[in-house]
Amino acid sequence: MERADQFIGQSLPFLDAVERASRAAPLNRPVLVIGERGTGKELIAERLHHLSPRWAGPLIIMNCAALPENLIEAELFGHEAGSFTGAAKTRHGRFEEADGGTLFLDELGTLSMPAQDRLLRAVEYGEITRIGASKPITVDVRIVAATNENLPAQVDRGKFRADLLDRLSFEVITLPPLRVRQGDIPVLSEHFGRRMAVELDWPNWPGFSSRAVAALENYSWPGNVRELRNVVERAVYRHEDPERPIDEITFDPFYSPWSPVGSAAVQAGSVTQDSDTSEEPAQALHLVSAAPEAISTNDFRGAVSAYERQLLEDALRRNRFNQRATAAALGLSYDQLRHALKRHKLQDTAA
Repeated sequence: MERADQFIGQSLPFLDAVERASRAAPLNRPVLVIGERGTGKELIAERLHHLSPRWAGPLIIMNCAALPENLIEAELFGHEAGSFTGAAKTRHGRFEEADGGTLFLDELGTLSMPAQDRLLRAVEYGEITRIGASKPITVDVRIVAATNENLPAQVDRGKFRADLLDRLSFEVITLPPLRVRQGDIPVLSEHFGRRMAVELDWPNWPGFSSRAVAALENYSWPGNVRELRNVVERAVYRHEDPERPIDEITFDPFYSPWSPVGSAAVQAGSVTQDSDTSEEPAQALHLVSAAPEAISTNDFRGAVSAYERQLLEDALRRNRFNQRATAAALGLSYDQLRHALKRHKLQDTAA
């Protein structure tokens, strides 16, 4: 069965892609699905299968980029016992496993030219030959392929067969990235947020604040729906008060002012760095140069906390208690500053 949350959205580009998949599903023809990572290419493949006359047959999924080049052909077409080192017994390939159903080839653009040659014959004639075998096997398989590559450009560069592209592109469904799906971000955020709240056993769903929704809508979402789900679920799980709307969103879980600076070295209150410039060394320089020359205390945690509070208070005063300006001055994100202010009970002093 299709996943219950497979198609959530109301934007016209999204609905058009889903409609095209629904119309192509009953036809026994190849379909090529194009889209950025995280746009739902595998979900479209599932829809094409489940709405087709092959719905009772197998749906076999293979990521062409997940295997070394020398194993791709054996994985697709199978092999006979003894056909190569390590082939102890005969093994069916993905084409045989998908007989009577659908074979979904993800990351199609990574296939080697020899694998493309054999794939073309399988699509053209419905025949495959196991590695090490002398006789072909007839298979009844519908091909759905997906990629985030520009395959016509790959053809021009001699990296993809033009005749194979012609055979696979009976219908081409291009999935829109999340950033152009107007109105879908709040809908998806609400869906993923509610589901996470249920998982956490919250008594109710407080929703997102208007500021959080604006932040979600203004983000570019390079990872598309998959990234949105992670961001939303992280925001819900980190939220401390289920009675209040969620207001803090962290888009990059790896960002921290305390992140390692790679090869940069901190010595004698300064930072040296190699030719790869970044913002982190500058932030580290600011923090180190601002540190007191010496600290003598038997309460390390208390001293660190007091120093951090002093940094926050000084930065707030210098920036007239404007939180966004203060965050920028300290090299923090707005959400990180809010966390720090809350930890030191300074949130009421900032605007």
